[in-house]
Amino acid sequence: MATNEQLIGRSDVNDIEAILSVTNTDVDATVHAVRDNAEAIFTWDYEKGARPKLSRLYEKAKTSMWNGETDLPWDTEVDQESVVMANAAATGGFAQGMDVTGTPFASWTDAEWLRLGIESQNWTLSQFMHGEQGALVCTAKIVESVPWIDAKYYASTQVMDEARHVEVFSKYLDTKLSGHYPINAHLRMLLDDIIADSRWDMTYLGMQIMVEGLALAAFGFIHSFTTEPLLKQLLKYVMADEARHVAFGVLSLQEFYEQLSTAEIRERQEFAFEAAVRMRDRFLQQEVWERMGVPVKEIVPLVMQAPDRAAFQSMLFAKIVPNCKKLGLLDAADGWLRERFTELGVIAFESWADTGEEYEAFALAQGDKRSA
Repeated sequence: MATNEQLIGRSDVNDIEAILSVTNTDVDATVHAVRDNAEAIFTWDYEKGARPKLSRLYEKAKTSMWNGETDLPWDTEVDQESVVMANAAATGGFAQGMDVTGTPFASWTDAEWLRLGIESQNWTLSQFMHGEQGALVCTAKIVESVPWIDAKYYASTQVMDEARHVEVFSKYLDTKLSGHYPINAHLRMLLDDIIADSRWDMTYLGMQIMVEGLALAAFGFIHSFTTEPLLKQLLKYVMADEARHVAFGVLSLQEFYEQLSTAEIRERQEFAFEAAVRMRDRFLQQEVWERMGVPVKEIVPLVMQAPDRAAFQSMLFAKIVPNCKKLGLLDAADGWLRERFTELGVIAFESWADTGEEYEAFALAQGDKRSA
C-alpha cells in the first residue's frame, strides 16, 4: 500500500511549502523530451463495430469537426482590461471573501488588482494550451498502443481535435491577450508520468479521465461567467470535443477494468489520486504571484481560503469523481479512492452525471459553425 509520501512526495496533501517547492528550472527551454515506454500495437482484427458504443462515438466525431481558423469570429475586438473587470464583477470582485488586513493586498490599488486579473487570465489559458498539447501527444500514443480497432479509429479523430485546441488557444493568447506563461511544474510532472507509463490504459486514465475531465469542468465554469464573446464561443466548441474525449475514456476503460485484479485496480486508484492532487496543486498559480512580486508562501494560504477559490477548486472535479465512480474506482479496495477524494473535499460530486453518454448534451447544434 503506497503512502502519500510515495505517491505525491509529501504526507500532507495540503502542505503549502512542499507544493510550492516544486518549480520549473528550464522555463526558457522550447523542447522537453520524455521517454515513452509503450509498445506500438498492430491489430489484424479490422471488424468495425465490435465495440458499438466506440463505433458510434467515432461516427459522431467524423461529423463534428470544426475549423479553428474559419469557424471562430477572430475579428472580434478583445479589450482585456474590460474583460477582466467584467469577470471580476461577475464573481463578486477581485478580493471577494478575503480579509486582506495586514497582508500585501491591503495596500493594493485598483491598478494592481487589474494587473493580477490580466496575469491570471494569461496564466490560466497558457496552462490550458500546454494541457491540450499533452492531450495531443497522449492521444497519438493511444492510437499506437490500444489493441482495439474501434478505439484506434476514434483516437485518431481526437488527435485532430487536440491539434485544433492547441491552435486556437495559442492564437487567442497571441492575438487577443498579453502574454504566455511556461508550463506549470505540477502539470508537467503529471504529463510526464502519463506519457512515460508503459500501460495503454494508464494513458487513458491519466489523460481521458483525469486531465480531460478537469478541463471539461473548468471550461464550463469559465464559459458560464465570461462576458467575452470570442472566448465564450471558443470554449463552447472545445467543450463539445472534450465531452466526447472523456466519454471515450469512460467507454473504453469500463470494459477493460472489469478484467483486472484487485491489485491492478488499486494501482489505478493510486494513479487517479496522484493525478488529482497534481492538478489541484497547479491551480495555485505560483508563477503569477512570483511575476507580481508578492511573497508566494504568504499569499497562497490566504487565496486558498477565499470562498470563490474554494468553489472553483472543488468544481474542477465535477466530471472526474462521477467518472471514477462509473469505472468502479471509488469503492474498490475497501473504498480507498473514496477516502482520498473525501480528504480532498470533492466526494460530493459522485452522484453527478458521468460522461459516458453525457457528451450528447455538449454537441454543437446544427448551424453553429459559421463555415457550415
